[in-house]
Amino acid sequence: MSHSHEHAHLASALDLDAELVGGYLDDAAAAITRSLGRTPQRIVDLGAGTGTGTEALARNFDGAEVVAVDSSPEMIARVDERARAGGFESRTTTLVADLDDGLPPLDSPDVIWAAMSLHHVADPAALLRQAAAALAPDGVVAIVEMAGLPRFAPDADTALGTLEARCHAAASGAGWEAIADWTDTLDAAGYDVLHRDTIHVARTGPSESVARYAVHWFSQFRHRLADDLSGSELASLDRLIAPTDPASLHRRADLTLTAGRLLWVAKPAV
Repeated sequence: MSHSHEHAHLASALDLDAELVGGYLDDAAAAITRSLGRTPQRIVDLGAGTGTGTEALARNFDGAEVVAVDSSPEMIARVDERARAGGFESRTTTLVADLDDGLPPLDSPDVIWAAMSLHHVADPAALLRQAAAALAPDGVVAIVEMAGLPRFAPDADTALGTLEARCHAAASGAGWEAIADWTDTLDAAGYDVLHRDTIHVARTGPSESVARYAVHWFSQFRHRLADDLSGSELASLDRLIAPTDPASLHRRADLTLTAGRLLWVAKPAV
């Protein structure tokens, strides 16, 4: 797979995730306001991706400046495009920076936001200590992670449900980053956790987007867990992700989506 194709595939998956699960962003914004005790004026989005979080932050805090940081120039270009289309370009700054090299200058933000990005950093605790020094007085860090892998089988006792459970177990055994609990890391980095919550998302009924999201995840299982699954399991996955196969997920109208996000809002300890 070419680099450009990989980038386009990742961007599509991020946008699809935001379409289906992105409602948690409004809940997270409310928790930030309660924890901060005021409306933030400057927000930094670390690992901004295609800018879905940047857009949600700009929408929820309509007077705030938002700085989007990502290591990929292609992703940052998408953030710029989203900001222009969404009418918040004048309040948005974008930076290309590799967080493994440390934080770029951030100009004392009220909020540093990291959604599904902190687990990609080589030394998260060191980055969080840098974030503590970069924040404005009484500023907060907000971290979001997946609360487990999403589930799509409408019934756990079906063949699809059994295969899905097997894939989840294999993913866990392979050390996938599906769940990262940042409570201890925040404590070690010198933070007090002000808010911790699990935000649940459930979707039922026929949905082309849910089917596409299921294909994305079962494709990940097929290609990333090839050494951990049996030949028959891999063959079943091949059928599920093949658009023209009668058993394909593309053709199913009974899929459901159950997902969740873990949220932490924390501030540097005094």
